[in-house]
Amino acid sequence: MDSTNGVSNFYNKGGWQVNDIGDTVDAELYEDLRGVAASYVSRCRRRVLRHIPQEGESILDMASGPIQYPEYLSYSENYRYRYCVDFSAEALSAAEGKIGTHGKFYVGNFLDMDFQGNFFDCAISLHTIYHIPSELQYLAVEKLISSVKPGCPVVIVYGNPWSLEQLFLFGPNRIFRNLFKGKLGFSLGKVKSEHNELKFGDLYRHVNKLSWWRQFSSVANVNIYPWRTFGAPVQKILFPDNSLGVFMFNILYRLEDLLPFLFRYIAAYPMIVLVKK
Repeated sequence: MDSTNGVSNFYNKGGWQVNDIGDTVDAELYEDLRGVAASYVSRCRRRVLRHIPQEGESILDMASGPIQYPEYLSYSENYRYRYCVDFSAEALSAAEGKIGTHGKFYVGNFLDMDFQGNFFDCAISLHTIYHIPSELQYLAVEKLISSVKPGCPVVIVYGNPWSLEQLFLFGPNRIFRNLFKGKLGFSLGKVKSEHNELKFGDLYRHVNKLSWWRQFSSVANVNIYPWRTFGAPVQKILFPDNSLGVFMFNILYRLEDLLPFLFRYIAAYPMIVLVKK
């Protein structure tokens, strides 16, 4: 399956449809929508604001979708224009309904678009780069960096193939495979989820190691922060849907902020901040 077409097809054929209570199919599949998690996930989304300049003329939102969460709207509230790029015309129509003339909207593949270099005061890309074919991810990040002005940031929410949840879920398989490989005359079967390349539903996903980002250090200052320690499926397993779960989420959030140098390495979703030189 062509990875780009797979992602495009998903979002153009129902991924952004909204149910009776206002949640998209995308959110139902990939987000923890329980009330017990609401405050925590909201605060995680607002972490992006720490790295967005307080004001500016234009901000680029690569794969903006419908700007589906209220926190996402806040990213551009002090900017004159928000440039929204997405495969889905339906998503951009929904985004336009939320931000109106504050937005400029571009349907299609970001890599095929011709944006002026050194133009934007900030660029953001949330949960997008890892859905791009592995051989094109470098080009996408390079283009994002090129699009912003010197001294301005590109903020990317990415994935981590060696996160705590990956080790928690698939560590035993790795241990046994390493112990017995070559000693018993066969290799234990590989588990899809232990590879960098995964499929979440019908969506292609390729996640590079965090060290991959070092290659951009010649053109940008590279910083990595924790955005969120666990993905939604693991959160639903580890955090009970009661007051204890609320307490655990509050503790986790505080630990992420107190120990960013630890949690950036174990987070399922680190936040990559590239400040253009």
